[in-house]
Amino acid sequence: MSSPGATSNPLAPKRKTKKKHFVQQKVKVFRASDPVLSVLMWGVNHSINDLSHVPVPVMLLPDDFKASTKIKVSNHLFNKENLPGQFKFKDYCPQVFRNLRERFGIEDHDYQVSLARSPPLKDEEGQRVELLLTSYDRTLIVKEISSEEVEEIHNILSEYHQHIVTCHGSTLLPQFLAMYRVTVESEDTYLLVMRNMFSHRLHVHRKYDLKGSLVSRQASFKEKVKELPTYKDVDFRNNMQKVYVSVEEKEKVVEKLNRDIEFLVRMRIMDYSLLLGIHDVERAEREEEAVEMESSYEEEEENENGLAPAPCSTSSEGIGGYMNSFKPMGPGEFDPYVDVYAIQSAEGAPQREVYFMGLIDMLTQYDTKKKAAHAAKAVKHGAGAEISTVHPEQYAKRFREFITKIFA
Repeated sequence: MSSPGATSNPLAPKRKTKKKHFVQQKVKVFRASDPVLSVLMWGVNHSINDLSHVPVPVMLLPDDFKASTKIKVSNHLFNKENLPGQFKFKDYCPQVFRNLRERFGIEDHDYQVSLARSPPLKDEEGQRVELLLTSYDRTLIVKEISSEEVEEIHNILSEYHQHIVTCHGSTLLPQFLAMYRVTVESEDTYLLVMRNMFSHRLHVHRKYDLKGSLVSRQASFKEKVKELPTYKDVDFRNNMQKVYVSVEEKEKVVEKLNRDIEFLVRMRIMDYSLLLGIHDVERAEREEEAVEMESSYEEEEENENGLAPAPCSTSSEGIGGYMNSFKPMGPGEFDPYVDVYAIQSAEGAPQREVYFMGLIDMLTQYDTKKKAAHAAKAVKHGAGAEISTVHPEQYAKRFREFITKIFA
């Protein structure tokens, strides 16, 4: 559409116009029934729009790692059905997290769409007190954290950022994308946004949380009856589970792992785990076949009843702006730019699988509480027992040894 006063002469020279980043709000925001989620969606939309007016700094300064933006809203009358009458929203270190998102290949517009277009979904297993959410397009995780964990992230953020710069974003560590505080009715909720380590489209059929310790590291009966249980080190060993990847892929993973573990030891961090998700390609093919048979049966019934079937789209519409492929993906296929933690099983492996591997729970520093727990466990299990509460160097050594043995 031409702007008022623009010439209609087709031969007139076209003037180059600067790209504007702030013309209008492009993301329509849907509200959630949960007031904390509603404020989160509103806040993400507001902060990303605000940030689009701020020039990207040439380099980050020490003050950027302490900075925050805050907004307080009172009597939001125009949409009080959707938002609380009063709330506060705080965006921690906005320039730092914008820089991290860029290094992880996530554009702010896509990030905004993922979190503000439709309410994030509560984790099916989220019967715990804290919130664990997945963005509607399944690309992002929003995790509720404690005020102590906010402090811990601040303590390591500068070194974490430097690590991501050094390894060019190629890491098994969680990809921290933003950190917020939402205040509703004088109650603070701290939220950390990360990239989803599992696939945005491939179903994970089995998952393990591995620490390299065999003491009390077995899934409980209550856990095992869940639809997707989280198995542990003892289960991994008992199931004779292995990860079948090529020699090249194994080398890449081990290289990333060693680099990340060195960083964690430097930060005096321990108690982290390797989260391993397994997508069974053959099982996914069987499931897809069953769905196709069911839909063709329903189509036949519709035809018999004189109802025309709905037109079927063959294009794969972008998820949160990340994908723009015309060919729909089949079982076992993934976009490596989105599913950055995914690895295909090697050719000729006993099972056709896709593995998702990343390091989680990296906010436990070896403080006095951990030292006391280590002493207590050593008394109970004996000094040589493989207990999980050990000092960072020892934890890293045992963890690395265990993880390198999971490969076939």
